[in-house]
Amino acid sequence: MTPLFILTLIICYFAVLMLISYLTSTEDSNREFFTANRSSSWYLVAFGMVGASLSGVTFISVPGWIEASQFSYFQVVLGYMVGYFIVAYVLLPIYYKNQVTSIYEYLNDRLGKNSHKAGALFFFISRVLGAAFRLFLVAIVLQQFIFDAWNVPFEATVILSIVLIWVYTQRGGIKTIVWTDTLQTTLMILAVFLSIKYINQELGWSMLDFLKSSEFEKYSSVFVTDSFLVKNHFLKSFTGGIFITICMTGLDQDMMQKNLSCKNLKEAQKNMVAFSFVLVLVTGLFMLLGALLYIYAQREGITIPLVNGKAKTDLLFPEIALNGALGLGVGVTFILGLIAAAYSSADSALTSLTTSFCVDFLNIKNIEERKQKSLRKKVHVGMSVLLIVVVITFKYILDRNVIDSLLTVAGYTYGPLLGLFAFGIFTKHKIKDQYVWFVVFASVIITSLLANINPETLGGYVIGYELLPINGLLTFLGLILIRRK
Repeated sequence: MTPLFILTLIICYFAVLMLISYLTSTEDSNREFFTANRSSSWYLVAFGMVGASLSGVTFISVPGWIEASQFSYFQVVLGYMVGYFIVAYVLLPIYYKNQVTSIYEYLNDRLGKNSHKAGALFFFISRVLGAAFRLFLVAIVLQQFIFDAWNVPFEATVILSIVLIWVYTQRGGIKTIVWTDTLQTTLMILAVFLSIKYINQELGWSMLDFLKSSEFEKYSSVFVTDSFLVKNHFLKSFTGGIFITICMTGLDQDMMQKNLSCKNLKEAQKNMVAFSFVLVLVTGLFMLLGALLYIYAQREGITIPLVNGKAKTDLLFPEIALNGALGLGVGVTFILGLIAAAYSSADSALTSLTTSFCVDFLNIKNIEERKQKSLRKKVHVGMSVLLIVVVITFKYILDRNVIDSLLTVAGYTYGPLLGLFAFGIFTKHKIKDQYVWFVVFASVIITSLLANINPETLGGYVIGYELLPINGLLTFLGLILIRRK
């Protein structure tokens, strides 16, 4: 596939997104941008959330991670499912009862304005980093397979990607996102199905042959139960998955903004339950694809591309899809799936960051109504610029598998949110709200110190994804110390 052909595909896809944006952004009001007038159908939200949750990280990074981790990531995914039920039946009722636009408004009502600001700040940091991780991954693929051929700098690739996202989200907001996410999820799932089909055909296998092969067996280990000391032990991974979901979905304005656009609580809960089952199934397919990619690469002598002199496993799937001998069908579906994955996470992140900043930091509801829309549009531009800066920065500092980096960072940034919401929901205490900043930053610092303890000091114990609940527990305990007597 030539760079020009790939670019043409992207332009055509973007034109479809613009058409959806035009058809769904009739009002251009703040209410439509923030909540879609609470009129979204639950099944559209559920299906679209699959694409937003998977994003380019799952699309590329999970298959590339299979050689190093085998199927042990599925332990985390099983924990995700439990977490989604907790979100559906513990958190969603609270949000609907309080009729919030930003979920961090709950912290203001329950604990105070400083807790509100602290929660919103940690979401803001979390979502900027999370969206930047996802966009970075897609940008390096576009750079490697399109723009390097034309000597276009990486910075220009990033700017172009985010400008395109800004264009089709700047009017309709979350109402547009619900519909574009549905298209994007469809393309992602189609891409993984067709990739598995075509690679099996190239290897002369049926799906059953693949699953029975000795080569697949090398990658198919799921449960790690031998030693509790290792990072990916089942109990640590499963528990970490539960808390990752609670935080990265239930305490995240990005994901909850879609749920809050549903007509009522019952429909939002149906959305969350249906979404959880589909997400687990689709993630499993991506892991199967990863094993198949490594088997195919070994048979064909395909090497993993280098970035800054280091093998970048995240680029294995695009290398095979675009430069392999699998035919035009795999290449086209890969590009469409990749761009869908990129846009499905980044567009909703841009919308949720704009919403949170307007509601939580600028108190837009208290500003004169005629000025509100203008302010929201300026913030939307500002969030786009911020994402550009962070993604470009990642090029020079990031040297790990992206999904591992993403889940590790979540342990630091979502922990305070977990502690704040848990304290608000499960206790009746009031706190000395002015001291909450000391608590949340102390929690992050202590968590960071714990994460960097040499495993030998802990008898060989390696801290993994349980870092997030540890961080949340530290915040919870800190809040107890500043409670009002």
